[in-house]
Amino acid sequence: MALSRDAYKALEDVVGPRNISDDPSVLISYQFPLAVTSIHLGPFYDTYTPPGGAVVLPANTEEVQGIVKVCNKYKIKYKASSTFWGAMGYPSHDDAVQLDMRRMDRVLEIDKKNMFAMVEPYVIGVNLQAEAMKVGLNTHIIGAGGSCSPLASATSYAGPGADTIFMGYGNENMLALEWVMPDGELIRTGSLGSGLGWFCGEGPGPGIRGIVRGGLGMRGAMGVFTKCALKLYPWPGPAVLPIEGTVPAYQAVLPDNFKFYTLAFPSWQAWADTCHKIWNAGIGYIAHRQFNMFGRDLKFAMIKILTDPTKTLYDLEQLSGDPEIQKINEEMKREFQLILAGMTKRDIEWQEKALDQILTETGGWKVEAMSDPEIANWAMAYLLRLGHKNLNLCYAGGYEGCFGSFGPPDYGSSHVEDIAEFKKEWEEKGAIGQAGGDCMMGGLGGLGGGAYVMWENFTTWDPHDKESVEGTFDFFEGCDEYAKQRKWSKGMERGNALCRGADGKEFPKGKREQILSQSPQAHVLRYQNKIKEVFNPNDLGDAHYMTLES
Repeated sequence: MALSRDAYKALEDVVGPRNISDDPSVLISYQFPLAVTSIHLGPFYDTYTPPGGAVVLPANTEEVQGIVKVCNKYKIKYKASSTFWGAMGYPSHDDAVQLDMRRMDRVLEIDKKNMFAMVEPYVIGVNLQAEAMKVGLNTHIIGAGGSCSPLASATSYAGPGADTIFMGYGNENMLALEWVMPDGELIRTGSLGSGLGWFCGEGPGPGIRGIVRGGLGMRGAMGVFTKCALKLYPWPGPAVLPIEGTVPAYQAVLPDNFKFYTLAFPSWQAWADTCHKIWNAGIGYIAHRQFNMFGRDLKFAMIKILTDPTKTLYDLEQLSGDPEIQKINEEMKREFQLILAGMTKRDIEWQEKALDQILTETGGWKVEAMSDPEIANWAMAYLLRLGHKNLNLCYAGGYEGCFGSFGPPDYGSSHVEDIAEFKKEWEEKGAIGQAGGDCMMGGLGGLGGGAYVMWENFTTWDPHDKESVEGTFDFFEGCDEYAKQRKWSKGMERGNALCRGADGKEFPKGKREQILSQSPQAHVLRYQNKIKEVFNPNDLGDAHYMTLES
C-alpha cells in the first residue's frame, strides 16, 4: 500500500516540500531493470525493482535522522543510496522510502599530514581524487568506477579495484565514521567517538567495524552512513592530472616517474609466478587484468576504437578481422596491466630493474603494441580514474560476472582455459556476446597488497531481448553446474544475484536460504541475523543485508 498522508507529511516536514516526491513518474525513474545484472535467479525479463513509496533527498545528518525516525514510527522500510550502481542501491520492497543522498556531496576535509579525507555519501571517486591530488595524495577507486561513492564502498560493500595492490580494498580504507543507526540514533565510531577527530576507525573509542562490515557490508539495509573518513595514499604526480584528447580517447601524459606496461607470459604458471614476485618485490601502483573484460578475441580491437575518436563500435567487426590485431590478441592471451609510480627518481629506476629481473625469471615480456604512447597514455588515464566503466555494458546493455573467485593466482589461472572453452561453446549459441570465451578480468592484490587475485569472467547479453535473457540464464545455470562437477570453489553466479539482484520475494520458495546456507562461511550470516535483531528491531532494512535464521 502507498504511504499514508500522515507519514508523507511527516517526511515532508523533515526535508521540505521540494525534496520529497511520490509522483509515479519520479518513482518509476528510481526502478532498476533486473535483466541488466540479476539474471542469475530469473530469468527476469521486463522486470524491475519494486516501486518505492516516496523519494526523499536529505541535506544533512539531522535530516537523515529525522527520516529514519519517521520510518520507524510508521513502520516503513527505507533504503539509502549514493550513486545507484546496480539493483542493491534501490528499494527491494514495495512502497519503501528511497533516500537519494545526492545533496550530501561535500569533501569536508583533506588532512595532508595524517593522509585521510572526510566525505559525505555522494562524493564520487574522481572528485575526491582531484582534491587529494592537489596536496600530493590519491584515493582508492573501486572497480565499479570513478563515478561511484568511496563512502559506500568503504562502509557497505567490498570495494576491490585496479589500485588495490597499492591502496587496498574499500573496506580496508574505512576510518572513523558517522552512522545513523536503523532506529534513528547516531553513533560515531573510533577516535571520533571519543572526540578526537576522524583519524582512526578502531579507537580510542567504539570500534565496531565487524558489526558495520559483517561478511560483505550492509549494502544500505541497516541505517545510513552519513560521513566517513578514508585513508589516502601518496601521489607522486602533478597536482592536476594532465588530461589531453577527447572522448573516449582521453590520455594522461605523466612525468617519467610513471611507467605503464602490459605484461604477457608464455604460460599461466608464469603469469601466476610473476604475481607472487611482484608482491614480494613490493612494486606496482596499479595492477589489473583490465582490458580482457572485452574478451580474448576483441580486446585489442576495442583498445584501437577507444584510443581513436574517429572510430566507433561499428568498426569492431572490421578491426577484429585484421590479421595484425589478431596477432596482438594472441600475444596478449595471458596478460595484465601494470603501472609503476616512483616516489623518487631512484625509486622508479629500482622498480624498473626489479620488473625486468622478474620477467627474465618468468619468461614474460612487455607487449610492444601496448607501449605505443597514445595507447599507454590512454591506459594511464583509464586505470588511474576508471572513468569508462559504462563500457562494462557496451556490447549489449547487460553484463555480469561468472566463474568469479578470490584466491591465489595459481588457483584461478589454472582454470582459465577450461572456462574459456566452456563459455565459448555457449557464446556460439547466440544468447551471450561472442568475445572469445576468456573475458576473465580482475585486480592483482588483496589484503596487504598481495596474497590473492579476484577473477570475474565478464558476460554480456541484451536485457531487452527475451531470448537473450533466457539463454543467458541457462548459461549461468550451466556455469554453476560445471564448477560443481569439477569441485571448484563457488563462483559468483549465485552470490552476485543475491548482492545485486531482487528482493527475497522474487526467489522460489526456500531458494534464497538454500543458496546462503551453502556459503563458505554461513555462520557469519547467522551472526548477522543476530545483529539485525538487536540493531534493527523493526526490520526496516531489506534483503540485501545477508542473514540466515537457522
